[in-house]
Amino acid sequence: MTEETELPEAPEEARAVFGEFFPEAVRYAELLADAGVKRGLIGPREVPRLWGRHLLNCAVLSEAVPEGVTVCDVGSGAGLPGIPLALVRPDLKITLLEPLLRRTNFLQEVVELLGLDHVTVVRGRAEEVLGSLPPVHVVTARAVAPLDRLAGWGVPLLRPYGEMLALKGGTAEEEIQGARAALSKLGVVETEVLHVGEGVVEPMSTVVRVVVGESPGGVRFAAKRAKAARTSRTRRRR
Repeated sequence: MTEETELPEAPEEARAVFGEFFPEAVRYAELLADAGVKRGLIGPREVPRLWGRHLLNCAVLSEAVPEGVTVCDVGSGAGLPGIPLALVRPDLKITLLEPLLRRTNFLQEVVELLGLDHVTVVRGRAEEVLGSLPPVHVVTARAVAPLDRLAGWGVPLLRPYGEMLALKGGTAEEEIQGARAALSKLGVVETEVLHVGEGVVEPMSTVVRVVVGESPGGVRFAAKRAKAARTSRTRRRR
């Protein structure tokens, strides 16, 4: 690595946030800086910013996640935010959902190397696993798509009264305003912007929280879920 792309030493905040899993967090950062770059999962210019902009930025999402719930990280990519979240929250059952083979291979290797028994890697798109993946309490996502499109993928995967937590930037409020009609059709009953990671990351991480009612995804996705579930049961009987 050149100086410009060298992984810096972990900051003290990382020791506090990851606690007993700090060695695993360091190993994950090393994997991202090496194999992650070589496989095109992250850009080499991101390596010097891995701790602050990526690992810690994602780990503090745990502040918004309830205890002991099921989580699906949609479009997990290199494992952000799913793997940092898994390292700080062993009480969660997390599914890393990613459509690209080279990424799911990397994710599976990371999960095995770090001994993350509470994490499962699934290859597929959100719309493809609807009905076959059990509905979850929480969907997470980061830098995947604009909010209206992201909600169209993530919200139907939720259980009734579940929530989607999307890491966003400074335009979070504007995205909510622009997506209100789409969110309403998807059965969303509440939205808010949260700021997490005080004293850990600067600026704090911005999270859009989207809460659904009793019909995640609305009427259209309820029908799709039912059809997918029937198809899945039929396949299992064969």
